[in-house]
Amino acid sequence: MRYIVGYIANERGRDAVALGSTLAANAGGDLDLTMILPEPHLPAARVPAEPGYDELLAEQAEEWLKQGLALVPEKVPAEASIRYAESFAEGLIQEAEAERAGLIVIGAGRHGLLGRYSVGSVASALLHSSPVPVALAPRGYQAHPGLSRVTCAVGTRAGADNLFETAVDAAARQRIPLRLISLVAVGTKGAAGEAAIEQAKAHARTVLEEAAARLPSEHEVTVEVAHGESIEQAVEELGWHEDELLVIGSSRLAQHNRLFLGSTANKILRSLPVPMVVVPRNYSPSGGDGTAGKNG
Repeated sequence: MRYIVGYIANERGRDAVALGSTLAANAGGDLDLTMILPEPHLPAARVPAEPGYDELLAEQAEEWLKQGLALVPEKVPAEASIRYAESFAEGLIQEAEAERAGLIVIGAGRHGLLGRYSVGSVASALLHSSPVPVALAPRGYQAHPGLSRVTCAVGTRAGADNLFETAVDAAARQRIPLRLISLVAVGTKGAAGEAAIEQAKAHARTVLEEAAARLPSEHEVTVEVAHGESIEQAVEELGWHEDELLVIGSSRLAQHNRLFLGSTANKILRSLPVPMVVVPRNYSPSGGDGTAGKNG
């Protein structure tokens, strides 16, 4: 699989490279560190109109990309590219589509607490328009030799088969355990809260059986239902490995094959200490619509 890493010469870029390297380490994927520059023919309010400025900017970008490539472990194949576009998000999507990439990887933001998220304008734009999954690295993320577990948020209701397929595919490709979680905000205790928990448990058991049927018999699959007064509290109740990954689906409001980060995903982000991959609605990792990885 090919991973497009949105690179900027700052801590967000380093976080993205670290996550991309971790994801590619076990799966045998390739990294494409991509810098997005403003199109030369477009006026930019902050760019001085001096002869040769575009050439100087491109030369500087190439130097920054060399620095980015130096952050990638030797065993991970990586290359760098420059793409011109009107916006960073648009350029990354164009690169992902042109390279038939399976994932866009970015650093979430600069202002969150260490190990947490602050979704900036670039991340927000991608999370409301990308046709391929987007991986977000929390602030200060450090590269790992690989992932220890994939966790998939399966919700409390039937549906989202594409999300489930993506999570199973990721666990199989990485050859690591798959954990299925269902998060329930019960608010005040009572019969309604207990009913919601039981509904979530029943759905989780059904999904667990389906996952076990799709994976080899020796592949570890587990299920957990976490609940609290809020989704944030439910997330905090779960145990997390620092080298694991959460996969979550796009909102039901999303257009076909596009992302739209819903309210539940936003709440999860507030408390999540590990990287998150958001999967577009109706996306299939097996491809057929330009979403299959370039390298298989």
